[in-house]
Amino acid sequence: MTATPTGYVTVVRDAKAKPGREDDLKAFITAAVTPSRNDPGNIDYEAHEVDGRPGEFVIYERWESRTHLAAHLAAPRMRELAPQMLELIDGTIEDGIRLLRPFRPTHQGPTAAYDRSPRWCGS
Repeated sequence: MTATPTGYVTVVRDAKAKPGREDDLKAFITAAVTPSRNDPGNIDYEAHEVDGRPGEFVIYERWESRTHLAAHLAAPRMRELAPQMLELIDGTIEDGIRLLRPFRPTHQGPTAAYDRSPRWCGS
């Protein structure tokens, strides 16, 4: 893992439920959101279900630093949850994890020229 130039680390994790375990995985992920948001160094922790694909989820996390992310992953709570997650997901815990870093300066505010009309989103 490498921290980004601004210091923060972004993690995106795809998780697909084993057949018949879709609701269980959704409940598991939902229960993990608030405790993770309360971990030191957490900037953002969001869970999403892929539209039109029940049982496929994306978890988006942003941490102040690699150190904060490592502490989150090493927390006793996370070590206890890992075996439970393995029972629910198709694949391993490491499958689907991506660490992201910006390749240009982070957007700092609204862009006047940004078209906010709904036509670009299928309306």
